[in-house]
Amino acid sequence: MVRIKDVAREAGVAASTVSLVMNKKGYVSEATRAKVEAAMKKLNYVPSEMARNLSLNRTNTIGVILPSISHPFFGEVVEALEAALYEQNYKMMLCCTRHKENAEHTFVEMLKRRTMDGIIMGAHSLDVSLYEDIKQPIVAFDRFINDRIPIVHCDHHQGGRLAAEALLSQGCRQVVEIVGYQGVSTPANEYHFMAADVLQSHGTAVHMLEMPWNAFTYSDFMAAARELFQKYPEVDGILGADLAISACLNVAASAGRKVPEDLKLIAYDGTAVTRMGPQPITAVRQPIEGLCSLAVQKIINMVNEEQDDSPWVLPPAMLKGETC
Repeated sequence: MVRIKDVAREAGVAASTVSLVMNKKGYVSEATRAKVEAAMKKLNYVPSEMARNLSLNRTNTIGVILPSISHPFFGEVVEALEAALYEQNYKMMLCCTRHKENAEHTFVEMLKRRTMDGIIMGAHSLDVSLYEDIKQPIVAFDRFINDRIPIVHCDHHQGGRLAAEALLSQGCRQVVEIVGYQGVSTPANEYHFMAADVLQSHGTAVHMLEMPWNAFTYSDFMAAARELFQKYPEVDGILGADLAISACLNVAASAGRKVPEDLKLIAYDGTAVTRMGPQPITAVRQPIEGLCSLAVQKIINMVNEEQDDSPWVLPPAMLKGETC
């Protein structure tokens, strides 16, 4: 196996010079750089990624903490984050917290031990004191953690306004919003509050149906949909996450409610789930790919201690469908 000292001997330079060329650090003349690169090519030398990372005190690995990838939104987030990290020559280490006790603590300890370079955190943890004293790079994904950790998120104020205006344009007077567990502090709650403010300012009644903590399965949303129609039989408009609205569309059909004739439905997230059925769901689309590219850019800039003046918030868009 060819070693770095073999390349140095072939090029007639010190091993430390070869290291400078490979790591692109320090001054090396163009002539010397050319000699080293020629020697590497002649000897078919492949640098050890582990050795290079050790010398730079880097792992080129970013941890991603999310509640569940069975939920369509987080599934698309994982795919987009992995692709964005790959483009930057980084690897992703994934932690799903929903069924794993203390998994989040393990990831944070790995960050402290520098087993990874940074963390993109989007889990729905109730105890965020774990992150209070961490000095290593962390970016929050649509989640409030503390004042020191910055957040990448969609402009949920605008998203809530888009949803409310669509419901108002269809004459809705009794709206139910299916909201996530309110014990979790996330910017996403803002779209519910903004939509309620706009609707109520126009005289529309708004009711909130709160999901249990860490409820992400389709059966969870089907249970919520059944409860909604039993509790609010006069409902004429519903706003909630994609799976929640998909479940409502299912239950509405079995209850004889006609969509969109007498019941309007708007999903929030706009994942592929809203396009799959025979009746495409009207949705507010979060810019998932853009948010993930932004989160990756932010965490890598933090790892490299580089200045970053780009925005942390991206706007949503309205996707036309057949439910509102």
